[in-house]
Amino acid sequence: MQLLEQALARFAEVYGRAAEAADVVDHTACTLATCSASGWPQVRTVLLKGYDERGFAFYTNRHSRKGQALAENPRAALCFHWAPLAEQVVIEGVVTPVAEAEADAYWASRPRESQIGGWASHQSRGLKSREVLEQRVAEYAARFPEGEAVPRPPHWSGYRLAPVRIEFWRARPGRLHERDVYEHTAEGWCHRLLNP
Repeated sequence: MQLLEQALARFAEVYGRAAEAADVVDHTACTLATCSASGWPQVRTVLLKGYDERGFAFYTNRHSRKGQALAENPRAALCFHWAPLAEQVVIEGVVTPVAEAEADAYWASRPRESQIGGWASHQSRGLKSREVLEQRVAEYAARFPEGEAVPRPPHWSGYRLAPVRIEFWRARPGRLHERDVYEHTAEGWCHRLLNP
């Protein structure tokens, strides 16, 4: 467990530098890669909403394409690439839903407009026209009047990726980049360097 703690501390250090860098637009943005039961890989950008020794949390509509892929195959990878820092972190692991109370707490922190959008959007499904979406937004805005709490939809929640592999990458001259990986094996966590 000590090596996992070391990897998380190292992630926190790089993540903190990314947060402080003026030229990093959103340090929480990361690429989420999933693979459905059909075997086709899927990739999209999500926002990291927290991390600790249990893993890395993000939130979405469970009926979305990513939600369906995770229901079929709960393995995924996150890639943080902070170009101004010339650093990247790739985290692979097993994904599980967050606790209902945790999803409720994060939902309550979202702006009202985003909460209404969470109800109105049939994420990843076909949309006849923009007007149809705007009509649903208006309907849910009326259903949950201003000043009243907007409850979390049953189809909206979070996921936590528990790492089994964390790779750190830092650019170096001549493409002799630094790469090292923390990986969980049958014997426990190990740490090793990789060739560029």
